[in-house]
Amino acid sequence: MYGRSEGVLGDLVADTHIRGEVFLATKVWTRGKAEGTAQMERSLTLLKTDMIDLMQVHNLVDWRTHVGTLRDWKAQGRIRYIGITHYTASAYDELEAVLRSETVDFVQVNYSVHEREAEHRILPLAAERGVAVLVNRPFGGGNLLRRLAHRDLPPIAHDLGCTSWAQLLLKFVIGHPAVTSVIPATANPRHMAGNVHAGLEALPDQALREQIAALTGGS
Repeated sequence: MYGRSEGVLGDLVADTHIRGEVFLATKVWTRGKAEGTAQMERSLTLLKTDMIDLMQVHNLVDWRTHVGTLRDWKAQGRIRYIGITHYTASAYDELEAVLRSETVDFVQVNYSVHEREAEHRILPLAAERGVAVLVNRPFGGGNLLRRLAHRDLPPIAHDLGCTSWAQLLLKFVIGHPAVTSVIPATANPRHMAGNVHAGLEALPDQALREQIAALTGGS
């Protein structure tokens, strides 16, 4: 699913000797205990580590089987945390049921100024259950950034230390008290550095977050 990313990352971490400074996360996305175990073993090999910080069940694929395996791996010290993910709001009924019935450490969902469905059920439940939240698609897949690209940044952006729309959109997401981390995708090192900057300085409270949503056309 992610091409050569595990192998590339494993080589980079090993060559630079920074394993103690990075948080390694990957996913299992196949069916069956044997197939899932084989896929996770391959991830360990490619990442050149004997312990992965976070293993997530991708899109809830055969989650009952894999969560059982992950519990065993966690007890053995082969993973630190268990996670579940889904990328569509239509799966939130099942995602909510898993969060209520299982002990997991992380949940990953879409969340942005234009995709706020997670606010209604998943984020409050994660906070209640003490589950960390990873957010993907904070830019709505990039369409939102393209639409905003030719607009001037509003004064609120400068007040929050933002120098780009991307940083302001990330501030909106990170500012939610239930959100632990955001994972914006980019192949541009300059964009990556800018994204990191969004996690620094002030974060918006709920009132400021609503202003950001209104300024960007979110609901």
